[in-house]
Amino acid sequence: MNKLIISSQDQTIVIQGPIDEMLMQNQKFHIKRKFAAVITSGKIVINDVEEKNVISSLSDYFSKNDICYEYSTKVSEQVQEQIDEERGFKEFSNRAKKIWDNDVDFEEFTGFQQVLKEKMVRRLYPLQLLSAYHLAFSQNAANFSVPGAGKTAIVYGAYTYLNNLDENSSIKYVDKILVVGPLSSFGPWKNEYVECFGIESDAKVISDKGLSTAQKKQYFFSERTATLTLISYQAVISQKDNIEFFLRNNKVMLVLDEAHKIKNVKQGRIAETILDLAPWSSSRVVLTGTPAPNGFQDLWNLFKFLWPKKQIIRHNLYQLEAMNKNENLGVTDLINDISPFFVRIKKKDLGLPPKREHNPFYVRMDKLHLEIYNIIAKKSIESFEQDINGDELLISQMKKARLIRMMQAASNPALLLKPIINEYGEVFDGEYMHSLDKEFVGKIKEYASTRYPQKFYKALDLIKELLRDGEKVIIWAIYVDTIKQFQKFLDTNGINAKILYGGTPIENEGTTSKNIETREKIINDFHDPKSGFQVIIANPFAVAESISLHKACHSAIYLEKNFDAARFVQSKDRIHRYGLSEGTLTDYYYIIGKESVEEVIHERLLEKEARMIRIMESKDIPLFASIQDEFDTDIRAVIDYYVNKNT
Repeated sequence: MNKLIISSQDQTIVIQGPIDEMLMQNQKFHIKRKFAAVITSGKIVINDVEEKNVISSLSDYFSKNDICYEYSTKVSEQVQEQIDEERGFKEFSNRAKKIWDNDVDFEEFTGFQQVLKEKMVRRLYPLQLLSAYHLAFSQNAANFSVPGAGKTAIVYGAYTYLNNLDENSSIKYVDKILVVGPLSSFGPWKNEYVECFGIESDAKVISDKGLSTAQKKQYFFSERTATLTLISYQAVISQKDNIEFFLRNNKVMLVLDEAHKIKNVKQGRIAETILDLAPWSSSRVVLTGTPAPNGFQDLWNLFKFLWPKKQIIRHNLYQLEAMNKNENLGVTDLINDISPFFVRIKKKDLGLPPKREHNPFYVRMDKLHLEIYNIIAKKSIESFEQDINGDELLISQMKKARLIRMMQAASNPALLLKPIINEYGEVFDGEYMHSLDKEFVGKIKEYASTRYPQKFYKALDLIKELLRDGEKVIIWAIYVDTIKQFQKFLDTNGINAKILYGGTPIENEGTTSKNIETREKIINDFHDPKSGFQVIIANPFAVAESISLHKACHSAIYLEKNFDAARFVQSKDRIHRYGLSEGTLTDYYYIIGKESVEEVIHERLLEKEARMIRIMESKDIPLFASIQDEFDTDIRAVIDYYVNKNT
């Protein structure tokens, strides 16, 4: 059998053998371009090896293309070190991959379990235990499990084992955890610590508010830092030098929670800062249930963070982007490359008790509400159907703003009195609202000042019924003014409810006075059986992936929804996740404006949810971009519904 022989001298690698016979033209071109190689009929020469980690890339390329090769006995010490390191890393990678296939070193795994049994009061379920062992073994790994799988407990399990290794003899030993995450994740990290270890953590929170610049530096340079340090993604930028000192002078497990926030491959400031810090940590962990929200290219930074000095992903960014449209272009190879360094627990693995999807309550609007809705809907549909020439992005933004107005009119006409302030921009909305005559605007004002939407009353009846049965309830709504208005409505009807939205203060944000109700305090009180309220009103944007409500609440009422399927599914997962007692039923109720765009939203969400679940349960790296990017299809569904209803 023909073989290529790889040898080296000083800083030069030489590949000899039947080059023309074994390599096709495109393969020669690839080697020449990638390694700046000089190719003749019987020899390939690659210079300046010191500056290139070429051994790994060469061996991977030859193996992938079934090109037989072997190393000559005449290789330099430097190249031999690369060869040995590469072989060792491949063996290490193979072992890591086998762990998730339940092929473990029995003695080592038994010892791992014993440490966790002695040091943790919480008992991990089998897949959590295997995930924690995988992380402890590989030291640098990702967990792409679905929300509610217990990723935080898995990290604490791996940390517990690594922290109990001999500090002087094990290079895997760690003694600190630094979590970079959204502010909303800090409370769950502290609460989970108590559940895992039975004691309060000495956690220190570093955010842009609350501590002075000098205090932050003093903390990171201190010899007495907390076991658990929590810092926001935004704060990392200003604390880069301080964090680097902290990482270099401690044995730190660096955890990225909701790590999809560093997906920006164009080197956004947050991503760039974190990638610069990665090499100084002793262990690196990525946590996210949505590793590739926009496509396979989102994986690039995640694995660059995990293994800064290794090329885990061998495809370039253009190839990764091409895979989004055609999975035959290397997805299998990509998954094989990264599979040693990630685990994924799917929802079907959790063994959750069943959930009940109740038939929607279709509520008729009152006469004035219906009149307002019909006028707004007619104007919106007419604008959707117009063949407008111009900037596509501008037109798309205008359509989105008008769709929002149609949804607001269906849900709560009072919302029409305020401008849309979000990524769509006030300019489009302002032009639209000024086109309404004063008499019509007067009707909207009359409605807002004299009545509530009819579905508020239906929700009230349902809440009262659930409270009589001893249930706690979460109400989901999209618009902040609806959330505040519905809280006031419940209060006038004798029901105390708390609200969670973007404006609800977060603990340690500089506003942690006992008199201020933070998100963490509201959630903790909600879990208290003796709390003075049994109802939370929230929007899906404020209740992040890491927040759990399932131990206190088993009933959710959807007062408002939009077309965002990802947020919809995430909101449902807040009360349907691991830890539910056997026999516990989780109930979902939907209140929908009859004969309105809300009927379309509900049907489209059910379609998208079914597709998302199918993808999540069948794919190692699920892609949702195609489901999320369906604005034109959503608009078409709204138009079709309106036309059918009026013919």
